[in-house]
Amino acid sequence: MPGTKVSEETRREDILRAAYDVAARQGLEALTLRAVAARADVSHGTVLHHFKRKSELVASLLDRVLYATAVIRIPDNVAQITRPSERMHALLRSEMDRLSTDPRHFRLFLDYWTFGVRNAVVRQRIRTVLEEYRAALKGIAEAVVAGEAAPPPRRGAVKSGANGAATSDGVAAVAVSLIHGCALQSVIDPKGFDVRQHFDAAAQMLDRLSSPAT
Repeated sequence: MPGTKVSEETRREDILRAAYDVAARQGLEALTLRAVAARADVSHGTVLHHFKRKSELVASLLDRVLYATAVIRIPDNVAQITRPSERMHALLRSEMDRLSTDPRHFRLFLDYWTFGVRNAVVRQRIRTVLEEYRAALKGIAEAVVAGEAAPPPRRGAVKSGANGAATSDGVAAVAVSLIHGCALQSVIDPKGFDVRQHFDAAAQMLDRLSSPAT
């Protein structure tokens, strides 16, 4: 409605959405307060009111980037699958499709990873979220390893059990590598990379990892 005043919280959210769009399209280097103001259709002064400098905007945007790229999504149809290996395959495919559909989001995650090399706070935040991502996959991996492959490893074993089968920690770590490897290749070669081929190979690798050695 004409004349309706936008709340400070809503305005800040609009600015963050605009900042995400600018950064996802052009990278963190292109994220300036003026570019964000233009994208949000507000004055430069309005952006300055909420973010005094670019570094504040970059820091505030981090959680949004991590949510888009490093927080796992488990769709209802995947959660309802009862067989652990099928549920793991379906989740792998879902995450690979999600992260490769628009490579700009993962490219922005990589920008933050590079930024984190110089910034301990950003680096630790990314590390924490990736640990949570692995932990979410570990819950499914435990069911795969325990229910369809082999018993849990003996105390003291780290990456594999006595019979050579990978542990849930190992399977979860590999799953994250395969998912993010898919997203990375989508960034590098979005036209030439085939997500289906990557998924098929990834599923076979995980099957071999989670099955007992013969």
